[in-house]
Amino acid sequence: MSSEIEADLSEKRLVRESGVAARVVQVIEGPVQGLGFRLVRVKVTNTNGCTVQIMAERPDGTFSIDDCEAVSRAISPVLDVDDPVGTAYNLEISSPGIDRPLVRVSDFARWAGYEAKIELSPPLDGRKRFRGILGVPDPETLTVPIDLPDVKEGLPSRVALPLRDLAEAHLVLTDELIRESLRRGGPPADDADELDEDDEAEDDAPAPARPAPKPQGPKAKAAKAGAKADPKAPKEKKPPRTDPKKPVVSKASRLKSRGDLH
Repeated sequence: MSSEIEADLSEKRLVRESGVAARVVQVIEGPVQGLGFRLVRVKVTNTNGCTVQIMAERPDGTFSIDDCEAVSRAISPVLDVDDPVGTAYNLEISSPGIDRPLVRVSDFARWAGYEAKIELSPPLDGRKRFRGILGVPDPETLTVPIDLPDVKEGLPSRVALPLRDLAEAHLVLTDELIRESLRRGGPPADDADELDEDDEAEDDAPAPARPAPKPQGPKAKAAKAGAKADPKAPKEKKPPRTDPKKPVVSKASRLKSRGDLH
């Protein structure tokens, strides 16, 4: 197989949404890719009435608050025009997080050696859920090996899972995964080599993140509204969120109805 075809298969999304989520993907995937980002997942839930969750990232796996703003500005106009949801909804744009979904062959390759949960549809040999340590995927056969702990006697401890049948997959949050995720998001390799032990301990702590910005657009409102503040009083600065387990996220309410567009 040529390297071009192999690279294309490696970057192609394997998980496909359905229903309203699939319509949202059709509308926003082009604008998101046009900005140089990769669409990871779109999920529509009944949280707070209706919430549209959009995960995106840069090719290197990073995604900042500024990136959230850029994606929000790019997709809000097309969502207003095409209205794939058809009702009022909360729009949530976020990074994949540390325990991220795995949706491309390149995702499995990047996180080979780490624990993951994988669900297949249809099942493989009567089993559809697997949890174990990922091996290096084969982009040509579209399979990924997984080492299964505590298997019953007589059953194989390593199984090659067909990624064509992938229904859902995500990394399992472990201390090892958190340390590695923070390391990959830290200083360049050349600088990291010069750090002493104290500096390396500090690198294991998550970098402070700025609070999510206010949503753009005339129809957008804050997702969580607080009490009215005294306009003359100085604004209180909120402490930055530093929990490494949570993804960078920007939220807004898209309060729309079909009549708004006519």
